[in-house]
Amino acid sequence: MAHFTTNESAQYFACGYSCDHAIFLQLEDRAFFITDSRYTLEARAQVQGGVEVVEGSDLWAHMIDLVQKTPPNKLYFDPAQITLQNYQRLEARLGEKLVGELDYHRKQRVVKTPEQIALLKQSQHLNVQALKEFASCVPDLQEPSEAFLQFKVKEFLTHQGVYDLSFEPIVAINANAAKPHALPDSQTHLKKGDLLLMDMGLKYQRYCSDRTRCALFSGELGFDRPQHFGDPELQKIYDIVRQAQESTIEQLRAGMTGQQIDAIARGVIEKSGYGRFFGHGTGHGIGLDIHELPFISPRSQMVIEEGMVFSIEPGIYIPGKYGIRIEDLVVVQDSRAQII
Repeated sequence: MAHFTTNESAQYFACGYSCDHAIFLQLEDRAFFITDSRYTLEARAQVQGGVEVVEGSDLWAHMIDLVQKTPPNKLYFDPAQITLQNYQRLEARLGEKLVGELDYHRKQRVVKTPEQIALLKQSQHLNVQALKEFASCVPDLQEPSEAFLQFKVKEFLTHQGVYDLSFEPIVAINANAAKPHALPDSQTHLKKGDLLLMDMGLKYQRYCSDRTRCALFSGELGFDRPQHFGDPELQKIYDIVRQAQESTIEQLRAGMTGQQIDAIARGVIEKSGYGRFFGHGTGHGIGLDIHELPFISPRSQMVIEEGMVFSIEPGIYIPGKYGIRIEDLVVVQDSRAQII
């Protein structure tokens, strides 16, 4: 079907190249990558599948001209990817051919191929390796701040500049870990007996990784799944979150909805009396973007299929005290979840 996108991940998925000022246009039997003179040489060298590179300063004018030369019956787009100004311009010229469909391009890549799954596995492998190497260096630091720890972990995540980050890593100590997307604080320093939450990921050949671990800093630091805290309530919360995550991974099956999977983790936490301290969804899809389809949340009606890859990351957050989240990526194969 004919469609267009300005989204970089969708561009890359369609033709193997993307940039921050371009439109990918697919018509019935021809595809175009419309960009300006800053990117045309690189685009012509990297686009795949016979895509034609079109250079111009007014991208939308070029797109309209190409559509009118070979007008499709319908031209699909994701309304979340386009400004009102550009939509009004297109509507004035293309009118009823435009069909807005939310997540149109993300739906095309919700089920991963074996090759894409392999890239995601390698990305997560490098991510796990980076956390291990980071953990081994922390005991040699002198009461580092959250901000410094975030700076330091980027060295390991990027492998000294080889890889990009999936997102800015979350480094949170004690009460700051009660904020699911905490920003690092230069005034909070890591000391013996502290809880340290790390949420981080990198990109391997543009495919994202994502993983969260919590640990007690005892002078040494290890992010193994079993953790032993001195605070009984913190230990109880950690064990509940671990049970919620492991139960969800064990029980989820292809054919369930995201809502049904979310209910497994949420049920464990609610039965333990901490339901009001778990406010976000249990997981999200991952691929070329850090957040893709499917979403594992109370509102998600998407049916989970073979080849989908997503996170399972329940958490409990006690304001002013601490927060716990444990996250892994899983792929659905043979109807069940396998940690990658």
